[in-house]
Parts: sequence; C-alpha cells; structure tokens
Amino acid sequence: MPGLLILMIIKISRYSFLLSLLFPFMKILIATGRLAEQTVRDAVGDRADILVADTQIAAFITPRKLLKAIKDDSSNFDYDLIFISGLVSGNFEKAEKELDCKIRLGPKHAYDLDFILPFTETMDFSTEIPACELLADVRRTMAIEKIEELENAADCPLELRGMKIGGSSRMKVLAEVVDATGLDPEALELRIRSFEMKGADMIDLGASLHAGPYDVKRAINIARRTTDLPLSIDTLDPVLIREALNCGIDMVLSLDGSNISEIASEIAAHGIPAVVIPDQGGGYDSLMKNIELARKAGVEKLIADPVLDPIGHGIASSIVGYMEFHEKNPDIPVFYGIGNVTELIDVDSTGVNATLCGIGAEVGASILFTPEYSNKTQGSINELKRASQMMILAKERESSPKDLGIDLIEIKEKRRRTDSVLPDLFVNAEKNKMWTVDPKGSIRISIIPDRFGLKDGSILAEHDSVSIVGKNAREVMDTILNMELVSRMEHAAYLGQELKKAELALKLGRSYAQDDEF
Repeated sequence: MPGLLILMIIKISRYSFLLSLLFPFMKILIATGRLAEQTVRDAVGDRADILVADTQIAAFITPRKLLKAIKDDSSNFDYDLIFISGLVSGNFEKAEKELDCKIRLGPKHAYDLDFILPFTETMDFSTEIPACELLADVRRTMAIEKIEELENAADCPLELRGMKIGGSSRMKVLAEVVDATGLDPEALELRIRSFEMKGADMIDLGASLHAGPYDVKRAINIARRTTDLPLSIDTLDPVLIREALNCGIDMVLSLDGSNISEIASEIAAHGIPAVVIPDQGGGYDSLMKNIELARKAGVEKLIADPVLDPIGHGIASSIVGYMEFHEKNPDIPVFYGIGNVTELIDVDSTGVNATLCGIGAEVGASILFTPEYSNKTQGSINELKRASQMMILAKERESSPKDLGIDLIEIKEKRRRTDSVLPDLFVNAEKNKMWTVDPKGSIRISIIPDRFGLKDGSILAEHDSVSIVGKNAREVMDTILNMELVSRMEHAAYLGQELKKAELALKLGRSYAQDDEF
C-alpha cells in the first residue's frame, strides 16, 4: 500500500500545475497541543492557521478533541486541509465527513512543518503515513529517477558492458575482492553477491602474489556465474593478465613501465580498457609517459590513475595532481583510489568517503575504488554509491550536496528535535543496587548479522525453553512478554535496554555483546 501511494503521489506531483488550478487558495489548519504551540507557530509563520486542542501533547489529539476545539474556536470554520500530528493513531474519517475537510497526518515533529507546507498545493498527504516519512520516500524516489535521467543523457568516452565511464556520467564504484584468486568458491561468490547488493557498479578481482593462471581463470569463471557486472583483474603480472584476457575480462588493473611492453599489445587486441599508473615513486611525467607507451602499443581505451596518497603521505599534493591531470586531459577517465585513504585512517568511513567523493567530483574522478576490507570500512561501497549519486545531483542543480532527497547522515541529525526543560521539582534517578534473579530464568541476547554484510540481520533472544528471532527490539520484546518469559519489571526493563542496543548494532553494522558498553 505505501509503495502504491508513493507512486500515485509522484504522478500527482508531475501535474502540480493542474492541482494548483484546482486548489489555488488552499486554506490550511494545523492542530497541535499546548506544549508544541510555539514551535508550530515558529515553523508555520503565516502560511497556515493554528488550532490548539485541549491536550498537552499533540500526539494525543482524538477526533472528539479536534471537533471540540474547532467548535470552541470563535472563528468560522473554512478550511481545505487539517494537519494533525504524525504520531496520532486515531481514525478521523467521521470527523472529515462532519467537517467536510481533509484531515491528514502531518510530520512527527513540529519543526518539519516548515518543510512539508510547500507541498500542500501539489500533493495529497496520507491518513496512515506521517508527512515527513512520506515526503522522504517521495523525494528519494524522485531523486533516483533524476539520476537515471542524467545517466541516460550523459556523454562518456568509453563503456563497460553498457555502463558509462567518465565524461558527464555518474562516478562508478569499483569494489575490490581482495585475494579473489585465493578464496574458495563459496566465499568468493558470497563476497561478490554482497558487493553487488551493496551497490557496486563493477567488481575488481584481486590477484594474490602467489596466484597462477589457473587461479585467475577459476576466479573469473565463478564471478561470471555470480554477477553480470563488469569485471576487472587487479595485477601487474603479464602472465595473469594474459589469462584474464583469454577468459574475457572487461578491464585490466594495471599497466605501468614494468609490463606495458609485454602485455599492452594483447590488451589492445582484445579492445578492453586498461588502467595506467605511474611507475613506483613517479608522478605526472611518469604517468604521461606510460599512457603514451600504452597508446603506441595500440591501447585506445585508457583510464588514468594519478594515485591518491593516504593522509600523512602527501594526500594534498596528490589531489592537486588529480586536478592538474584532469585539466590537461579532460577526455581520459580518471581512476580514484579512495580505499588508499579510508583503510589508513581510524575514522568512521561515512564522512571520509563522502568528502573524498565530493573532491573526486571536482577533480574529474570517473571510478571510485574501494576494497571495503577492514571492519572500520565496512559499508564503504554503499556510502560511495550514495555519495556519487549526491554529487551528480548537486552538479546538475549547481548546488552544494544537501537537500537532495539522498543523504549520508546516519548518526548525527540534520534537525534537532525540541528538548525538554528541567522541571522545578524532580527526583534524581538512582541505580538499584540489588539485582534479583528472575524466577522465569535468564535470557541471552545476541545478533545474527546479514550474511551479505548489509545493515540488516536478526536479533536472537535465547531462553531455556525457546529461542526467539526477530528484526527489531519491539517484536522480540513483545514475543517475550506474550510467552510470559519474564516475571519481574526490572528484568523486562533490562531486556528492553539490551534489545534496543542489539537493534542499533544491526542498523549501524556494528558488533554487539550483552552488557557491554555500546
């Protein structure tokens, strides 16, 4: 139902000019409680009227309280739409009929009224989905549609299996399977499938130092059975590159002065792209020399990697090098090794990936490379995919990458909710020094991560008599209560706390251990 509703709203929004003709002077009433009155007034301004119902909390407004407040109001009722709090759970159908006016769920939090009011002329809001959630889904869907539109219209210097690389196309995420040649078939297939589900545009098969031609052939065959995404081989060894060419690889990483003379002509014969890098310790001149050598060998589809250095090892100068290269060679797609930075800094990868992706967009990056190897960089593929989507939208709108319908805000808040004020009289909370074991027995909480490494999975609650598996804390706790597995309030409160920690761990892709600090 929500999906169909979103599609209907999107269609409606495309004909907003017709709706504007139908509702040229829409009059809106915001119903709220006493506590949120000032916040609502600040958010709404003069764009709607405010009605304060006889309740402290806006979420507690009932149809009867709404009708009574309207009746008590001295002004004549003449409105096209009433917004109630997005947290209200009552049925307002009878009130709608009595008032001959639409009653819809507004946002969950009053400060979001400022965001949703501009859409009232072009959208029919929901009686089931809060306006803030509805608009978030709609804006995201519209943003994805716009990205696809821009990608379809983009010009590019080369394609891989129909995927555009470089030019005005979106930056593509290349995810490396480290030591792909040494993984057993099941592990390699699982890694590739997980990368694809996380949003990888291409898969890079890393060859180990001890790999032989058979290992390369086996890895490529497994990858081909697993995904239709473009594949690259990651090695400087001409023997391994040759085997990859014979197996139909789509791209080669990499060519430099050590192997160009031996393998470049064969790459040219297969007509596939190759990433060219400078020689060890070399810079722009070395890179240009190797590009010229590759061209003389017949390689026409070239991708340049000026090399992004880690923080503390020349990242600033390497970024300048990227910019200079792109300015002098705008028609050559650029390989951008973000993994060089994220793997060598003890910082959450989300902000690092987004920032480097933004810099990459300005210095002409075409391919965003990540191995997503260490625990701290798990999620990098999805982060880079979303960041690349944000950057193409921002470029098209000629704006900063904000308010796009897509974001990477996962921990912090874009808008802070209204805080409480310390009351004059209150009781200082104290931890109970005594703990009485529940006669019903103990319950062990743990998590089962998604096998593909997604931010999904299950919570496991184990009791002597039963094991309960659920997706969130609420449903697991409800099941525990329904099965009467607890008999003491402090035990139930403790379990609620631990279950919520487990749920957050799953959502954030973290590990969880019962009773540990989160």
